[in-house]
Amino acid sequence: MAYTATDVKNLRETTGAGMMDCKKALDECTGDVAKAVDYLRAKGLAAAAKKQSRIAAEGVVLAVVKGNTASVVEVNIETDFAAKNDDFMKFANTAVNAVVDNNVTTVEALLACKTATGTINDMISELTIKIGEKIDVRRIDLMKLEGNGMIGSYVHSGKIGVLCKVETDKDVNGNEAFKDMVKDLCMQIAAANPQFLNGNEIDENFKAKEAEIYAAQLKEQGKPEAMIPNIVKGKLAKLASDVCLYEQSFVKDPDITVSKLIENTAKAVGASIKVTKFTKFTLGEGIQKKEDDFAAEVARLSSGQN
Repeated sequence: MAYTATDVKNLRETTGAGMMDCKKALDECTGDVAKAVDYLRAKGLAAAAKKQSRIAAEGVVLAVVKGNTASVVEVNIETDFAAKNDDFMKFANTAVNAVVDNNVTTVEALLACKTATGTINDMISELTIKIGEKIDVRRIDLMKLEGNGMIGSYVHSGKIGVLCKVETDKDVNGNEAFKDMVKDLCMQIAAANPQFLNGNEIDENFKAKEAEIYAAQLKEQGKPEAMIPNIVKGKLAKLASDVCLYEQSFVKDPDITVSKLIENTAKAVGASIKVTKFTKFTLGEGIQKKEDDFAAEVARLSSGQN
C-alpha cells in the first residue's frame, strides 16, 4: 500500500515521532497508517523505558478543588525547558483532575485511571516519546471535607502547591472574611512551611532530631559545653512557634499569631473555625538533581545519544 507526504505529516502529528521514524514505520507497515501508529508506539515504549533511569527533578506542582474534594499533584520532568511544554502542562492538568474525578489516593491508582486515549500511564509513555524526557508522577494527595467548611488551595509559580482543610460548625463559605482567611492560611503554609498544626502534634523523634541539630550548631559556634543543654532546652520551648501553623506569626501581620487570626475571623463570621489538615508540595523537594557538564551534554546531543 502506497503512502503520501500527507500520511507522513498526519502520522507525525498523531504520534509526535520524527519524520524519518514515521517514514520507516509506514514502510514497515506497507503504508497502513493505523498499523504505523501501533508500530511507533511499540518502538516508542521501548525508547521511553530506557529513559526511566534518568533523574526528573523539574516539572510542576498543581492543585485543584472541586466542591468538597481537592487534590495536589507533583509531576516531574528532566528539564525546566520541557516543563513549559504545552503538552506536558496539559498532561499535568489531566493528572491533577483525574485524582479528584477518580477518587484515588495513590500514584499507582492514578496511573491506572482511564482517559479518552488509554490510561494515565499510557499518556506518560506517549509523552515521553514525544518530548524525549523522563516524566514521572511523583506524589499526589487527595483531600475531602465532610460537613461545613472549605478546602483552600494555592499554587505559587507551579513550584509550590498547598491544600488546607478548614472546618466550621455552620455554612459561612459565602462570607468574604472567611474566604480571605482560608486564602491567607494557604499562603501562610506556602511561605512559613509549618510541619504540624499545633504543639501537641510535635512528636518526640522530631524534637530529638532538632535538639541534636541545635547542639551541633551551638558547639560549632563555640558555646561552652556546660551551657549547651540549657540553651537547647530554651530553643525547644520556642520550637512550636517555628513549626506549628497555629503558633506561627501570621506572615501578613507578625503582631498576631495564626491562632489569633482564626479566632478573630471566627468572631467576625459568627462560627467556630478549625484547621484540620494541610498539605504542601515543593517541586523537586528531596530529589538529588544531576549536575551535568554543559560541554559534555552538547557533545552527547550532537552525537545523537539519548
